[in-house]
Amino acid sequence: MFKRLAFTATAVLIWLAVAMPPSASATDAAVLVIDKALSVATASGTPASFTAATLPVNLPDDWAETRPRFEGSVWYRASFDRPAGADARELMALYIERVCSNAEVYLNGQRIFSGGRMSEPVTRNCHYPQLVTLPGALLLEHGNLIELQVQGHSLQRVASRQRAGGMSALKIGPQVLLGPEYARRLFWNVTAVELVSLVLAAVGCVMIGLGLMNRREAYLGYFGWLSLTWGLLSARLWWRDMPWDTGVMEFLVCSAFAPMVALAVQFLLSYADLRSRWLENALAAQWVLVPATLLLVGPGRLFLAASIWYALFALEVAAATVLHLVVTWRHKRQDFWPMAVLLVSIVGMLVFEQALQRGLDDAPSLPLMQIAVPLLFTGIAVRLLQVFTRTLRAAEDGRETLEARVQQITAEIEQNFAQLAELRVEQVTEKERKRIAGDLHDDLGAKLLTIVHTSESERISTLAREALEEMRLSVRGLTGKPMRLADALADWRAETVLRLGQANIEVDWRSPPEETDQLLPARGFVQTTRILREAVSNIIKHSGASHCKVRCTISDRQFGLTVQDNGKGIPMELDGKLDRGHGMSSMKHRAKQMQGQCLVESGPGYGTVIRLTLPL
Repeated sequence: MFKRLAFTATAVLIWLAVAMPPSASATDAAVLVIDKALSVATASGTPASFTAATLPVNLPDDWAETRPRFEGSVWYRASFDRPAGADARELMALYIERVCSNAEVYLNGQRIFSGGRMSEPVTRNCHYPQLVTLPGALLLEHGNLIELQVQGHSLQRVASRQRAGGMSALKIGPQVLLGPEYARRLFWNVTAVELVSLVLAAVGCVMIGLGLMNRREAYLGYFGWLSLTWGLLSARLWWRDMPWDTGVMEFLVCSAFAPMVALAVQFLLSYADLRSRWLENALAAQWVLVPATLLLVGPGRLFLAASIWYALFALEVAAATVLHLVVTWRHKRQDFWPMAVLLVSIVGMLVFEQALQRGLDDAPSLPLMQIAVPLLFTGIAVRLLQVFTRTLRAAEDGRETLEARVQQITAEIEQNFAQLAELRVEQVTEKERKRIAGDLHDDLGAKLLTIVHTSESERISTLAREALEEMRLSVRGLTGKPMRLADALADWRAETVLRLGQANIEVDWRSPPEETDQLLPARGFVQTTRILREAVSNIIKHSGASHCKVRCTISDRQFGLTVQDNGKGIPMELDGKLDRGHGMSSMKHRAKQMQGQCLVESGPGYGTVIRLTLPL
């Protein structure tokens, strides 16, 4: 937005400068240039009697050279004839390029123009050109007398050479020729200054707002207040009727430069990420020292004191600029050249202004300082906004990255917490299982073993022995220790062969010939053992078989166990109801708990086949 605004303002200024009709040449026959006049210093408010005190002067007349330390009114008188090249019917005008501070114009003894107040507070027209219409009724063909009363101030009583008393050469000619020259001068001296000051004040307000919203970017606030202060001080160029007399206004304007320079130095240091407490205190002390020294020297030496302070201010800004550029070159190389061009240009303008104030150079026809510096400030503002936008974008990208990282870490923490919770539950469960297993082994196992060895009844002793085996199997499952699959196959084979052999049933057991190092979970071992026992019990009790084949298969991910007998099979009346008898439902349920399956195939006269498949 500001870049477009600054470009638009600059384009308007250039267009107006180019499109404005050219001024009439001084050698044009229709325009008369008066560069000599008689002058006399007097306090009279009417055309003075030019006596022996009358002095001939050349125009332009600079009071700092022709009337040092003079304060008050000076009358100028010149005679002229109607320009020979001008049409007698054309409206004639008097053009005064510069008169400081104010003037009244008389034609042939009649007042025809007043620029404002001639007593304090005097109207300040130093930057305003004047175009005075010459009434045709008062204008003669020959021997016209033009008189001007100029109210001005001595150089010693103002803070700037441009506001010292004086008057430029006079031009008399057709208004149609002098009007464009007057409009051009008015635009560059007043309108252009107002325009760039307004743009700069708007930039300053926005920068102040950004600085308040981003307290860590202090340089935005410093630059905002600097821009706003410069825009307000520029009002002295176009604000003609000040509320206080000249001495007070000069004192206030000169004193206002102390905080403005402090803001400039603080901006340069802050933008370079530098800070000095003693320097901040010194800059703050200047706020008091400047007005104090101005009061001390008095209004008669205001220009001298102001010149010293202005030179010191220029040195401070130049030193801060050099320090800023050195640090930027070392740490922010990408920001060096844009800021170097802008800041060096501003320092150059300050040096040029110092030369003008000391009379080392002629004043330019345009107020370069008041136009160029605000435009350079606007360029700095554009650069600051670019850097701020880039920083804001980087911060936004960093925030998004941080949010993604936080989400990732949060998910990891939640996952770890869930794993820790599961681990804690497993630890507690494992501890409780071991406690129960210990109780079963120490208490119930000891009692069952006592019954086995002391009971006189063979049946009771057998039941106690079976209960003891089941208890030991349950204890093994509770302890949770995995078992080598090869050891499990050996235990299963020994128990199966023993039980079927006691029932006079021949056993054909075949396992994989090679040894395997795969482990079987404790729960898998217990459940498989119970399934195999149930299958063997069914063969012994119900099948009437004489032969049983057992086949074991092992792959990388699966274990298979097949038990087949040559018995009478399952009766027809139980066909389709295998889950209701012979322990089939418990076998299938146990297999399902281990994520496996147990299939039963049977037919009358064909025996029974039980196929167990478990994942490893």
